[in-house]
Amino acid sequence: MFFIGEFTKGKSILWHAGASSVSIAGIQLSKVSGASKIFITAGSDEKIKFCTEELGADFGVNYKTQDWSKEILKETDGKGVDIVIDFVGAPYFQGNLDVAARHGRIVQVGGLGGMKLPAGVDIGGFIRRMIRIEGSSLRGRDLDYQEKLRNKLETYLPKFEDGTLKLFVDKVFKWEDVVEAHKFMESNASMGKLICTID
Repeated sequence: MFFIGEFTKGKSILWHAGASSVSIAGIQLSKVSGASKIFITAGSDEKIKFCTEELGADFGVNYKTQDWSKEILKETDGKGVDIVIDFVGAPYFQGNLDVAARHGRIVQVGGLGGMKLPAGVDIGGFIRRMIRIEGSSLRGRDLDYQEKLRNKLETYLPKFEDGTLKLFVDKVFKWEDVVEAHKFMESNASMGKLICTID
């Protein structure tokens, strides 16, 4: 996700699954790259606090207790956001269209909630606001592409060294406890990486 710095300067961005490892990196990179405002969705108030206080997001919505698309539209005075990064898929597709600003960009990087859209999805906003929707994945990318991503990451190393960018490890398990690690991951309670060590 280190391409984010190339197109966030001066633009607003929404990161779904704000406390996931990819979004943790993306939020920080958006901030250092000059995003005008960073929005997130997450499944608990604790995660929202983590994203705003630890990572630098400007505004968070608890998707379990609030209508995230309505809250973001309210926060942007109805204008929406320039970029949406989504891992959820089908359940969020309509909301993403609703919150994408004029000439906005929706980047679909996963489908954790399913890939098939429900009946009744209104694609009118896609046309009226000239929204661009694209898919992105590291799987299947050639080595040249992956090498370029790695090289871009290396340019951020000084920011890791001076503490501007941070790595977040939530829990460390012994490899014998991999089942427990998997259960914790499935609980959707993690904020950062889970690591299993081998002695």
